Amino acid sequence: MNILSLVTAAALISTGAPMSAWAMPTSQTTQTCPAATTADIEAQFGRFSEAWATRDPDVVTDLFTDEPVLLPTVSNTPRTTPAGVRDYFVSFLRNHPVGRIDTSTIEIDCHTASRVGTWTVTLTDAATGQTRDVHARYSFIYRFEDDAWKIDHLHSSMMPEAAPVPALH
Repeated sequence: MNILSLVTAAALISTGAPMSAWAMPTSQTTQTCPAATTADIEAQFGRFSEAWATRDPDVVTDLFTDEPVLLPTVSNTPRTTPAGVRDYFVSFLRNHPVGRIDTSTIEIDCHTASRVGTWTVTLTDAATGQTRDVHARYSFIYRFEDDAWKIDHLHSSMMPEAAPVPALH
């Protein structure tokens, strides 16, 4: 290591720069970000809705990354594997869900994007045909994986007014 490298490394260490800032050559620290617009991220919900409409849990599960996190509205069990995600949708799709975005905020980074807000999911009882609307908050976190935007994290929870709230003491 020459004197300039030692001085540079010492300066980086003393400023608290992360190890990766000085351990890798510059040519290895550059990365190419996929082009993505707000419209591209909005379109992901269309893909999700179309997958729900198939009522096929495999089609829905294919929209998720290899290491997903699903915190669903109507289950207390976090799903953190493709098999877990699929298991949830086997039961959930029997309700013939149809989702509608009510509010939305989108942020896009290099290989991730988020869409958060509120939505309404209409569920239909297969036996009676009766429908009910579930108003909820949602967070979709997408990651660019295998040349496509996929759902890395999905969290949905009913609006607080939809469930009784215990009294605060």
